Amino acid sequence: MLLAAPVPTPPPPPHTGGLLALIPGTAGLLTVAALGIALLLVLIIKVRLQPFVALLGVSIAVGLAAGLSVTELFGTVQKSDAVSLIETGMGGILGHVAIIIGLGTMLGAILEVSGGAEVLSARLLRLFGEKRAPLAMGMTGLIFGIPVFFDVGIFVLAPLVYAAARKSGKSILLYCMPLLAGLSMTHAFLPPHPGPVAAAGLFKVDLGWIILMGLVCGIPAVLAAWGYAAWIGKRLFVEVPQDMVEAADEARAAVAAEKPDAHEQPVPLGTVLAIIGTPLLLILLATFSSIALPRSAGRSVIEFFGHPFVALTIALLMAYYLLGIRRGWSRRSLETVSTASLKPVGNILLVVGAGGIFGAVLKGSGVATALSDTFHDVGLPVVVLAYLLSLVLRVAQGSATVAIVTTAGIVVPLVEGQGMSQAHLALIIMAISAGSIFASHVNDGGFWMVAKYFGITERDTLKSWTVLESVLSVAGFAVAALVSLVV
Repeated sequence: MLLAAPVPTPPPPPHTGGLLALIPGTAGLLTVAALGIALLLVLIIKVRLQPFVALLGVSIAVGLAAGLSVTELFGTVQKSDAVSLIETGMGGILGHVAIIIGLGTMLGAILEVSGGAEVLSARLLRLFGEKRAPLAMGMTGLIFGIPVFFDVGIFVLAPLVYAAARKSGKSILLYCMPLLAGLSMTHAFLPPHPGPVAAAGLFKVDLGWIILMGLVCGIPAVLAAWGYAAWIGKRLFVEVPQDMVEAADEARAAVAAEKPDAHEQPVPLGTVLAIIGTPLLLILLATFSSIALPRSAGRSVIEFFGHPFVALTIALLMAYYLLGIRRGWSRRSLETVSTASLKPVGNILLVVGAGGIFGAVLKGSGVATALSDTFHDVGLPVVVLAYLLSLVLRVAQGSATVAIVTTAGIVVPLVEGQGMSQAHLALIIMAISAGSIFASHVNDGGFWMVAKYFGITERDTLKSWTVLESVLSVAGFAVAALVSLVV
């Protein structure tokens, strides 16, 4: 396996102090958990506190309320005297996640600036024809969404939607909704996007299993979403927003100005597909070689090249050469594009790290054990509980990443020591990911991005985008729940 399975550890002894001095035992720990989650939602929704700060503050508050000492939370000046839950929680998750997100972000930036999305979309439009242009838009979002973030995908691909809608004279919903479904599916279910990568790190699951189960759950989900997109696109007419068309033209001109002047030739489609597919294939081969092949030198080689760090590095180097140097880019241009792409990643990594802290505090304080016992008494399968928790957190505060890392911190203790396979754990992660995209509405930045980029009124955005996300979420969870019955 690329990542070792978690070693079961006995639950920590319950702490005394804080709220537990007033409400003893499991009841006190559950009270701490409930108040902690409520405080997190208030800080994010009402106070508008940055999610990283909110998660960090709530983690500290929960730890102190559950009876953890200051030394247990923060360590001491002499680092060897005590283990800091905050440091180990932050470092434990970011040591795995930061590298993958960083490499994936740079890869997506090179594909974006090189014009790979335009080549992919143009070829798909020719392949499917004008009558099936919505399907071509959906396939573009699905494929190009693997290496790029959701908001970047909208920025790059929106002009293609404008062009297709203007040419046909039909509602822009018919073209943008399939595209958005593809981008959203990959963002929620597949690496190297932050949500599934962060959850894989917390659950100690190989990314190969995340890719496989992401495809198993995500493809039926996106097909269901495309069906709804076709239905709503014929019933709600939304014109192409002229102001956004003009703004997109200016943005594309700005991006073009950053490209080296030495190349004008189009990017070969095969090159784009090879760069996107190489890391996925290498990671999958490594995962299944650890199952199907005996330990040998050959298996070690496959596992080496299929480690996410190595696979993504290979893909990035391929992009540097095939899309950059071979087409006339200077090394300085490659460095500029790569460095600029990492600027938005800082906030994501901090939120993911704070989620790791939250999980570590829940476990170290005994709150996680109390939650585990209580949820097991409820009798619902973990996959269902994981989905419902993620769904509630998503609808309440809007951020998919916050919903995933918070839910994972709560759910990980429920599965420790249960002997669940990597495949089953990956399906639980898919349920969490599915819950994290349910009912995007006014507290979600993605809602406003969709509304403004495609000129949709708030009411029609609720009818189209919000429902589309809910269809994607429910369908993805349904597949994850069904497959979990046999895995």
